[in-house]
Amino acid sequence: MSETMHVSFNLAADLEAALKTAASAAGFDTALFAPDVRTADPRHGDYQANGVLAYAKREKQNPRAVAEKLLAALPPELLARYDAAIAGPGFINLTLKPSALLNWLNAFATAPALTAGASTAYAGQTWVVDYSSPNTAKQMHVGHLRSAVIGEAICRLLAFSGAKVIRDNHLGDWGTQFGKLIYGYKRWADADALKREPIEELERLYKLGNDATPADSPALEEARQELVKLQNGDPASVALWKTFSEVSQRAFDEIYTRLGIRFDHYLGESFYNDKLEPVYRELTSLGLAEESQGALVVFHPEHPRFAKQPFIIRKGDGAANYATTDLATALYRAEHFKADGIVVVTDFRQGDHFEQLFLTVRKWFEKTSRRVPALNHVTFGAVLGENNKPLKTRDGGTIKLKDLLNEAEERALTVVTAKNAERPEADRFTEAECREIANVVGIASVQYADLSQNRSSDYVFSWDKMLALEGNTAPYLLYAVTRVHSIFRRGNLGAPGSDALLALEKTATPPETPNEIALARKLVHFSDALATATTTLRPHFLSLYLYELAGEFSAFYAAEKVIVDAPSIRARRILLCSRTLLILETGLHLLGLRTLQRM
Repeated sequence: MSETMHVSFNLAADLEAALKTAASAAGFDTALFAPDVRTADPRHGDYQANGVLAYAKREKQNPRAVAEKLLAALPPELLARYDAAIAGPGFINLTLKPSALLNWLNAFATAPALTAGASTAYAGQTWVVDYSSPNTAKQMHVGHLRSAVIGEAICRLLAFSGAKVIRDNHLGDWGTQFGKLIYGYKRWADADALKREPIEELERLYKLGNDATPADSPALEEARQELVKLQNGDPASVALWKTFSEVSQRAFDEIYTRLGIRFDHYLGESFYNDKLEPVYRELTSLGLAEESQGALVVFHPEHPRFAKQPFIIRKGDGAANYATTDLATALYRAEHFKADGIVVVTDFRQGDHFEQLFLTVRKWFEKTSRRVPALNHVTFGAVLGENNKPLKTRDGGTIKLKDLLNEAEERALTVVTAKNAERPEADRFTEAECREIANVVGIASVQYADLSQNRSSDYVFSWDKMLALEGNTAPYLLYAVTRVHSIFRRGNLGAPGSDALLALEKTATPPETPNEIALARKLVHFSDALATATTTLRPHFLSLYLYELAGEFSAFYAAEKVIVDAPSIRARRILLCSRTLLILETGLHLLGLRTLQRM
C-alpha cells in the first residue's frame, strides 16, 4: 500500500485526534481537554494548538509545564511529519516537514482525489438550500444577486464536502398581487408584447392593475374577487396563473443559466396551500399557538425580544401569511427530504422573522419527537453604489439583473478588446474568442465581487475595481489560472492531470527553496479554507484563500524557473504548478465561476 494512501485530507482534524490521543497518554482528563487546533500565522508554523491554556487554567496547573507534557507524549509518527515547538505561555506550534508536504500533494493530485478527500466531512447528510426565491411575474433585479450567488456557492461547498444537496427555489408565486395582475391582464394585455417580452409585459400589467385599484374602490373589490376565484380553483384563473408562472420561470432560468445556477425544485408558496391547516391544528393542540386579538400567534416568553412580540401564524381575517407557509415548508423539508440541515438565504432584514420561525420549529419538533435539522438563516447586506447608497440606475430606478449582467459582459469586452490589440498579431484572439472571454470574465467579476466580501456586510459595487487585473478580483484569479496553463503549453508538458504528467510528478522530491515551501504550505491549507467556508456558510473564506494562493504562486514563479535541466527540480516545480492549477480551478468552480485556459 502506498504511503500517500494514509494521508488525511483535513490535516487540522487529523491533528485534533492525534493530540487528543497524546493527551490521554500524558494523563490528561480528556473529557476536559480540547486541543483547539487552528491554522497558524505562517511565520509560526502550519497549525497551532491553543487548548493547553484553557485546560491548565481549569486544572490550576502551569500552562507551559502542561504543554511540555503533551509534547513529550506526541507519537513518533506525528513527529515524523511535523516539527513541534512550544511558544509563549503554552501554545504548541506544528510545522509540516517538506516530506509531509510532498505526501499531501501526491495524495491529492487530481480532482477526483480532492473530492474523495473532502467528501468525508458531510458524508451521509442531506441539506436543503433555499435561495434566490424571486417573485413570479416580476423581473429579477440587483437585489436578487446576492441570494443567488451566495446560495449557489454554499450548495457547491456542501456538495463537495460530501452532502446530498437539494436546491429549492421557494418562489413567491401566490398571494394578493395575483388578483391585481389578473385584473390588469383582462383589461390591458398586449398579445404581441407577451410574446416578445413576456415578463416585462406582466410587470406592466401588474403596475396598471395596482394603480387602478386604490383602497376602498370598487375596482379593488373586483381584484379581490379575481383572487378569490383563483384560490377557489376557478379553471380560467388557474390557467392564467400557470401561464404567469411558466413565463416567469423561463425568464428566471435565462438568468440562472448565465450565472451557472440550477435548481432541483421550484416549490413556491403555492405548493404549500393544502398543507397549512395541519400546522394550525398541531401548534394549537400542543399549546404552542394561541388566539390573540383574533389572530393565531406563538409567543416566546424566554426570549428577550420576542416575549411580547408575537409570531403571527394566521391573521385575524383567517388568512395565511409568510410564517404559515414557512412552517409548512420546514415540516415538508424535514419529513419529505429527511433534511439534516436547512439553509435559507435572504437579506438581513428578515432576521427577526427567521429567528422566530426557527424557535417555533425547534419547539414544535421537540414536542412531537421529530428530529430537528440544523436550521441556518444565511443573511447578507446590501449592494451599494459608489455613493454608499443602494445601487440604482441613473434615474433612480431599480437595476434589472439582466441589464447588470449585460453591462458586465460589455465592459469586459471593451477591456479584452483593448488588451487583445496589444498582443502580437499572430497570437491575437478572434472576435468570437474575445466575446467568449468577455462573457466568462464579465459574469465572474460580478459573482466574485459579491463572494469575496463577508456576506454580513454591505459592499460597494464598483465596475473599475471588479474588472481590475490587480487585487482580489475575478480577472486577477482567472489570469493566474491562464498563466499556469501557459507554462504547460510553452513547456510542451502535456495536459495537467494526464497520466504522463502525473508519472513525471511522482519523481518529484520534497520542496526545498523558501518559495517552493511557502507555495506547498499554502496548497496544503486548501482543506482548512474549505472547512471554514463550509462550516460557517461564508464563501469569502475560500475567496480570500484563493487570492492568497495566487499571490503565493506569483512570488514562486517570479523567483524560481520551472523548466530547468535538473530532472528532480523540474519535476517538483511542475508538481507545484499542477497543484496550484488544480486547486485554483477547483476553488473557483466551488464559488460558481467558470475558468479559462487563455485570456
